[in-house]
Amino acid sequence: MQELLQSLAPWLSDNAIFTPSTLAQYWDGFVNTVQLVFISLVLGLFLAVPLSIGRASPSRILSRSIWVYTWVFRGTPLLIQLYIAYYGLAFIPGVQGSIVWPLIKDPLYPALLAFLLNTAAYTTEIFYGAIKAMPRGELEAARAYGMSPMLAYRRIILPSALRRALPAYGNEVIFMLHASAIASVVTIADLTGVAYNIYSRYYAPFSAFIFVALCYMVLSFSIQGVFRLLEKRMLAHLRPR
Repeated sequence: MQELLQSLAPWLSDNAIFTPSTLAQYWDGFVNTVQLVFISLVLGLFLAVPLSIGRASPSRILSRSIWVYTWVFRGTPLLIQLYIAYYGLAFIPGVQGSIVWPLIKDPLYPALLAFLLNTAAYTTEIFYGAIKAMPRGELEAARAYGMSPMLAYRRIILPSALRRALPAYGNEVIFMLHASAIASVVTIADLTGVAYNIYSRYYAPFSAFIFVALCYMVLSFSIQGVFRLLEKRMLAHLRPR
């Protein structure tokens, strides 16, 4: 990256805003945004799969408990959840003297916690809906083969539900990318935070924020392309011949 910026330096010498220094800041913000979104989505996906199974379980206590969690995180703004994670956790008695305090002081981890719990709540409901919408014939076929409930989930229910949930989950991924723009309010140097810093320094809101908007558009359309390929491959059997 440094070599690329150095090679662009002569072309940027007459530009007061897009310099090797500011482009390096944009690159760092780009990397921070991708890392934050990617880690929160991966962890949220791993959390959502067992939660969606529990949400569909016949146990009312388990199902209702998970419903309360998804209801809270889907019913409150992500920005408020981020504020609570960043500012509120520090005031819990005993936290500041515990081993987790160094992590809570770093804004990355509270932001990651808020994003993780938020996307896990939405993904849980997406997968739960896909599980409930499963055709009865597939379940009856699994029972006819003598599969146990766990084996049926592993071989029949989850793979089928994940395929049906793919379009909705693709929208959730893009939503989380766009929602990550609020991470700058807790001093994380993501794309939006870098754009604000450059705007404050050069008083060029159009150049700073339009450039960041283009970066988000590139990421969004790249994600759409990936999910379109996945849907084409995994849902090919549903297309009419």
